[in-house]
Amino acid sequence: MMSTTPDLFLKGEAMVGEGPIVDGDSLLWIDIPAGQVNKTNLTSRNTESELLGTVVGAIAPLESSDGYAVACKTGFATWEDGALHQHNAFLSDPDFRMNDAKCDSRGRFWGGSCQSSFVPGQGKLHRWDGGSTNKVMVENLTLPNGLGWNTENTLMYLADSMLKKVFVSDFDLSDDFVPKFRELISIDVGVPDGLAVDEEGCIWLAVWGGNKVIRISPQGTIISEYLFPVSQPSSCAFGSDGSLYITSARAGISESDLLDQPLAGSIFRLATSTLGVPVSKFRRG
Repeated sequence: MMSTTPDLFLKGEAMVGEGPIVDGDSLLWIDIPAGQVNKTNLTSRNTESELLGTVVGAIAPLESSDGYAVACKTGFATWEDGALHQHNAFLSDPDFRMNDAKCDSRGRFWGGSCQSSFVPGQGKLHRWDGGSTNKVMVENLTLPNGLGWNTENTLMYLADSMLKKVFVSDFDLSDDFVPKFRELISIDVGVPDGLAVDEEGCIWLAVWGGNKVIRISPQGTIISEYLFPVSQPSSCAFGSDGSLYITSARAGISESDLLDQPLAGSIFRLATSTLGVPVSKFRRG
């Protein structure tokens, strides 16, 4: 099993850096508890930030205009012209929030909701097409997390962090299709967090608490692992050249432990020998 260390891309102190997306010449990423969306130029590494005024689980660029689809504290929204517009605020219970989310190749926004203390069975996977309602696709989850699809759109992947498992389902892009997930792999050390899928159908999984990103075959075998100088890699996304960008977090790490990992909350870059499956922008239904 190959093991190597990635390069530092952007030094930072994000409490929970998450949700990276490469959009043109920029890397979009968020800090969940701060409700902050960041846009970092891939060449200059200059970063512009916006505060959305709510906890943000994930974003997706809008295809039709500037701005983002947002999975936030209360459900699904858009951020346009410097304002948050609630479209599907279905999470009225303050003990719940949205977590990770990603668009499929049709531009539909899939996102997980969870209970704040991660009560088993209270998490759900939703699909939002831009209207005032969403469709619940999967129930009885705990902390739905990393999402992705293979190039052919025949498989969908989903991590559940608290269950320490990554699941896979056969997949179809039709509107009436409901995924039925089965276990692909169980993670022994750390928990599975965000993920990206490459053109060979392999998953690149950030292992929170495990100091690493692992590459998993479509059959569920760990092919390689990449060790980090931080304990909480949180998610990853491919650039067009095959570079993998990895966010990290410093939340929950003691001050004494932070002395041993001063780069916690930074973004890293890993050169790979493959390309990623393109991630679509959000297309309003």
